[in-house]
Amino acid sequence: MHAWEVSDPGPVEGQPLRYVEKPVPTPGPGELLVHVRTCGVCRTDLHVTEGDLPVRRPHVTPGHEVVGVVAATGPEVDGHAVGDRVGVAWLRSTDGTCRFCRRGDENLCPASRYTGWDADGGYAEYTTVPAAFAYPLPGGVGDTALSPLLCAGIIGYRALLRTSLPENGRLGLYGFGGSAHLCAQLALARGARVHVLTRGAAARRLALDLGAASAGGADGRPPEPLDGAILFAPAGELVPVALRALDRGGVLAVAGIHLSGIPPLQYEQDLFYERELRSVTSNTRRDGRDFLALAERHRVRATTHPYPLSRAQDALRDLKAGRFDGAAVLVNDLEPRGPVPPA
Repeated sequence: MHAWEVSDPGPVEGQPLRYVEKPVPTPGPGELLVHVRTCGVCRTDLHVTEGDLPVRRPHVTPGHEVVGVVAATGPEVDGHAVGDRVGVAWLRSTDGTCRFCRRGDENLCPASRYTGWDADGGYAEYTTVPAAFAYPLPGGVGDTALSPLLCAGIIGYRALLRTSLPENGRLGLYGFGGSAHLCAQLALARGARVHVLTRGAAARRLALDLGAASAGGADGRPPEPLDGAILFAPAGELVPVALRALDRGGVLAVAGIHLSGIPPLQYEQDLFYERELRSVTSNTRRDGRDFLALAERHRVRATTHPYPLSRAQDALRDLKAGRFDGAAVLVNDLEPRGPVPPA
């Protein structure tokens, strides 16, 4: 099969990825082999490719917003059959036994593993996933539109929960890429007034088209105090900016897995009056199921920009440069080749 691998982590303007041929993987016990149809391009893939996240699997294949079809099943698989359409997301596995898993916080499991970081992901013709971590997908929505929901959407949803936004609250979104534009739609559907602060003119136009009350520069100030805010941009210098935009009791949630350095915070100016700063760490499978159901109910739709699988490196470069609004999605335009492992 064709697959991309991170051969030499570094700036994506160079050649950190290689397009290679490798054997189709064999699903192990409890796993599915998935023929990839589409795979969203997430900023986390950029962090893995550039080495912002430490290497966990040399020559890993990135990608964790996969929509595909079950091509084969390993031993001990129930509830999935060849031909089923499934989603493969960031959280790949947990131990299921630690105190975090037992209390429902599997996103904090110390033994958690991740698609496209600990194991090969979806920038390939095929990938594998533990059946217990594969998502059934709603009908009526195409593969390309669904892919960004599987990480950008789920993480945006968890970040929204972390803000504890009150009913009809005022929400600020710092950065307006793949995750934020999905989060905004859900927040608006639930009655929030949304203010977007981002550097890109195209992103600001998209925000207003989707129903945002305002859209301004990333370091600007929203037109009213915020009850909650989410920092999607990986820019630590925006943390004090966002905190100062909060009303009393407001919460800032940092949605990214990687963030540049945060400047010193001033207690009275940035945190007093019970303002809070919270992190967001991955998601639980319940988050994923709940978000996909809400997205279907409220018709949350991704603005997408398709790239053929063979142009994954170009898609990452364009993501870093901010050359598109919404989300890029890799489309596998290659026909399945050769035999797949037996079911």
